[in-house]
Amino acid sequence: MKAIVINQYGPPDVMRLQDIDKPVVKDDQVLVRVMAAGINPHDWRVLRSDPYLVRLFIKGLRKPPANTVLGSDMAGVVEAVGRDVRRFRPGDEVYAEIGFGGLAEYVAVPAAHVAHKPANLTFEQAAAVPMAAITALCAVRHAGRLAPGQTVLVNGASGGVGSFAVQLAKALGAGEVTGVCSGRNLELIRSIGADHAIDYTNEDFTRSPRRYGMVVDAVGNHPLAKLRHVLDCDGTFVLVGGLKGGGKLLGPMAQVLQVKLLARFASPQRLVTVTAKPSGDDLEFLKGLIETGKITPIIDRVYPLDEAADAMRYLEQGHTRGKVVVTVAD
Repeated sequence: MKAIVINQYGPPDVMRLQDIDKPVVKDDQVLVRVMAAGINPHDWRVLRSDPYLVRLFIKGLRKPPANTVLGSDMAGVVEAVGRDVRRFRPGDEVYAEIGFGGLAEYVAVPAAHVAHKPANLTFEQAAAVPMAAITALCAVRHAGRLAPGQTVLVNGASGGVGSFAVQLAKALGAGEVTGVCSGRNLELIRSIGADHAIDYTNEDFTRSPRRYGMVVDAVGNHPLAKLRHVLDCDGTFVLVGGLKGGGKLLGPMAQVLQVKLLARFASPQRLVTVTAKPSGDDLEFLKGLIETGKITPIIDRVYPLDEAADAMRYLEQGHTRGKVVVTVAD
């Protein structure tokens, strides 16, 4: 099968389109013919080995495992199922967060990570959902514990996670949602449900007298002390993983460790961190919200498989509106 693989760390130039073996489905897995794949900051961090801790995570100290296939989200059609799988059958249209393997014609995925594709989405749209939307759901509902009527601010509201966080906060009962983004994205953020939109190039929201019940930080471009300043005295700050800063060794883990340390002394404020974990159950929940029109994926650009390196270059610039998707099959 054709796949985009890497055999060394580096810039997108090291990505190669080549033929590799088709995966063999295990008892608890489904084999999916990939129609479209979503890429995320997770992918370029692995590609660049940024931070160095990535090498421990993927068990590749000097170079990545042979023929590592990037692509952390996928949508496609079930080709075969393992003997222990009951929820899916060949021909089912599905989507999933997979971590690796989306930029290939086929991928084998644990059935527990897979959900049926929302009927009102194309494969490209569905591939834009899993990692970003699950992360946003964890931030707003699981870790953030959104209360009905609570005011929410999302920093980085036009990105993949941020755009879903805005929509989920509204869908799950937030009182008012404020999105922080660049001026060119103000109308986009309002169109997906934000009650207020702040242009960070003209206004520093951390200097505002306004206070929020929850702050979801999907960027990491402000000191924690300033972000706590805009929280209610008993508000919740949610740090999303995969952010800026921390240097080549720790990267975003430096911010995560800071939040975890200070959380012990922040009461009555809550300081929590979030990283996405694949979950078919969460995707089924999101499917319901998508099919009823309460949330929708925002796609910036779509690339063909043989231009996956260009897709990664664009993603690395850090100014995408929503998600970047790669079409794998017609």
